[in-house]
Amino acid sequence: MIYADALIGAGPLATLECMTDLRAGRPIGASHFDRLEPLLAHVAKPIQYVGGEVNAVTKEWDSAEVRWALMYPDAYEVGAPNQGIQILYEVLNEQQDILAERSYAVWPDLEEAMRAAAVPQFTVDGHRALGDFDLIGISFATELGYTNMLTALDLAGIPVHAKDRDLDTPLVVAGGHAAFNPEPIADFIDVAVLGDGEEAVLLISGIVRQWKGEGRPGGRHELLMRLARTGSLYVPALYEVTYLVDGRIQRVVPMHPEVPWRVAKHTLMDLDEWSYPKAPLVPLAETVHERMSVEIFRGCTRGCRFCQAGMITRPVRERSITGVAEIVQRGLEATGFEEVGLLSLSSADHSEIGDIAKNLADRYEDSQTSLSLPSTRVDAFNVDLANELSRGGRRSGLTFAPEGGSERMRKVINKQVTEEDLIRTVTTAYASGWRHVKLYFMCGLPTETDDDVLQIASLAKEVIKAGREISGRRDIKCTVSIGGFVPKPHTPFQWASQLDHETTDARLMKLKDAIRSDREYGKAIGLRYHDGKPGIVEGLLSRGDRRVGRVIETAWRAGARFDGWSEHFSFDGWMAAAEDAFSGEVVDVDWFTTRERERTEVLPWDHLDSGLDSAWLWEDWQDALDEVAVDDCRWTPCFDCGVCDQLGTEIQVGPTGVTTLPMPEVRAGG
Repeated sequence: MIYADALIGAGPLATLECMTDLRAGRPIGASHFDRLEPLLAHVAKPIQYVGGEVNAVTKEWDSAEVRWALMYPDAYEVGAPNQGIQILYEVLNEQQDILAERSYAVWPDLEEAMRAAAVPQFTVDGHRALGDFDLIGISFATELGYTNMLTALDLAGIPVHAKDRDLDTPLVVAGGHAAFNPEPIADFIDVAVLGDGEEAVLLISGIVRQWKGEGRPGGRHELLMRLARTGSLYVPALYEVTYLVDGRIQRVVPMHPEVPWRVAKHTLMDLDEWSYPKAPLVPLAETVHERMSVEIFRGCTRGCRFCQAGMITRPVRERSITGVAEIVQRGLEATGFEEVGLLSLSSADHSEIGDIAKNLADRYEDSQTSLSLPSTRVDAFNVDLANELSRGGRRSGLTFAPEGGSERMRKVINKQVTEEDLIRTVTTAYASGWRHVKLYFMCGLPTETDDDVLQIASLAKEVIKAGREISGRRDIKCTVSIGGFVPKPHTPFQWASQLDHETTDARLMKLKDAIRSDREYGKAIGLRYHDGKPGIVEGLLSRGDRRVGRVIETAWRAGARFDGWSEHFSFDGWMAAAEDAFSGEVVDVDWFTTRERERTEVLPWDHLDSGLDSAWLWEDWQDALDEVAVDDCRWTPCFDCGVCDQLGTEIQVGPTGVTTLPMPEVRAGG
């Protein structure tokens, strides 16, 4: 493979002088497929680059005033099913004067060929060059996609540093969960969107449309100022960060009086008014999820202290039974999928999930359509719900997430599930005909000991034992999956130290030995885990500040790509990049990862408002250390986390008063 530094040195492909070569003399907005097509015969999985999916949209370039390239910074097989990208794709293309197309990270074999042939990063819809668009919106589900962003920008001929872009270069807009601390990529992006994207992309589009219509007054700086003045769009270049001599942040301040000190997140209320996706994409290539998905509610108030997604998406907003049914019916008609995934952070917590499952199962009973919940909380599972979900004939394994191996750890992380709850739930499942359950845990949680992790083995053995007793069978299986804990911004654990990878690996080896050494139950328990090294890099990126941007760029120029894939990830490469980037600094990788923060420390994301009150997060961190659990505020008095009063929002749950759906005529096969 030929990496960026070997091919471009300091980056001539990332200069505007190179754009003529990348466009091959063709007009802005023209297709580059004729140049791409000859390369596809020499790369793996070429089908993922050709586009043409069912329900894909390609508009005439000149019909639009504002043009978006929406990118998921991972392979097509991962990014194509992504709900966020699909929703924004539809929201934008519904607007007559807006055009939106999609782009995904290209595998290293195609990257090498594209560099050799000077083919730019392209969209899969119109195969247009990313550099031709007004805006590039990049959705980060994880921080490990940062290097893929740099590859895409560089392949597009767009300077990787925002300060080097001129009036004719697209604005780079970051969104997704990892954008809640965009400081590590502050040098590479122009704008960050916190929270829900549906209204945000329309807001940005309106500002860009007006600015362009006025003749682009004040250039790129004026456009960034207009975006920043909204108070809900973060423009890193308009903020200055200063540091103390010990490496901590002194302050983050706006550089202009019209720029707000804090930037608020976007929260979409009334999901029924935003019934997307209406016509989901049907990929031609194989993807990680082959199903039609509907988001049944957004947000979570369970209060799991490790869960950034649950914290930053508050409050809970449920979609009504009729709203869910409408999306399902329309989506099945538009796609022909045979599986419907009912998605959310904890789908069984929808206040009317039983009615939703029964009504949908009734509606599609005579078709090939089946329903699924990606995962189920131990204390939300019941066999009636499970039977409704499996009524279509498919009975896959059940997945539960106790997260912590011991009762003590589950109190620390506020996962209010007892061992009795778990055994009762899996016993019910095994008694009802299931033969296999999956259990998900984490290693490296705050205050964790070796014994806490070893209790995972004991719990798994009890699960197998209970399953054999209730079913009278020996073919009972349990798979234990272990993920490494990474402290995340805007959670009570944002101050916590991260466990070093050596200790993480040692604990996992002890757990493996404990399971394998059990002659009675060991062979019935599967164990899946990753070593602790990727978690350290993720931890560096998740809680880093702007100085970490040099590490990202150094690692990328040395060849870092697809860091979320074990076959491409290089821990040694990242550590070498960090050593180089932090040379002469008082900070290092351990400073950002395994160091515990003090209450008074300015965190890199403190000026970005997720709605959560910092004092409440700190109190919850102290409760964690004291092993004190906190109830779900949906069903108890308010705990003053700050979201509802600070953002002017409220929890939205049923009942809706609808318990029966009409039974429309359903075609055979769904």
